[in-house]
Amino acid sequence: MGNKLQSGSKLPQEKIFKITLKKSLGAWGSSHFREILKTEVEALQGNLLPLQQGLRQSSHAITDRFSVIILAISDDLNFVHIKSGIFYSGIIAGCNCADDPTPVDTQNEYCEIILNICKSNAQTEIRLYDQETDTPPFEDCGKF
Repeated sequence: MGNKLQSGSKLPQEKIFKITLKKSLGAWGSSHFREILKTEVEALQGNLLPLQQGLRQSSHAITDRFSVIILAISDDLNFVHIKSGIFYSGIIAGCNCADDPTPVDTQNEYCEIILNICKSNAQTEIRLYDQETDTPPFEDCGKF
């Protein structure tokens, strides 16, 4: 693993993460939706988000601490679509040899994701945002 993306490169084979965001769906349409969504996503384990796939400066994502910002929200008949940014850290891992002079230092990382929340059951697909296509993968809610 540890695919490092270079600026302007194609995304590696897209990985879609599947979770359930019941509190966020319950708040859909209220003035508290953004806050509840942010809180619910930040409470997730980092390995449930495409942090490793979104690395730009380092080779290994640190998944225990991250911060979420909501960039855009839209919906259609079946889904709530959210574009979100995630701030987190990564490290450039050395060879771990006794004589390796490379210090383990954290690098700031940022990636953008798309969350598609199914309105009927809160099942959510999460993937990296791809500015070339910018079209979330829409799947039938029953396919989880």
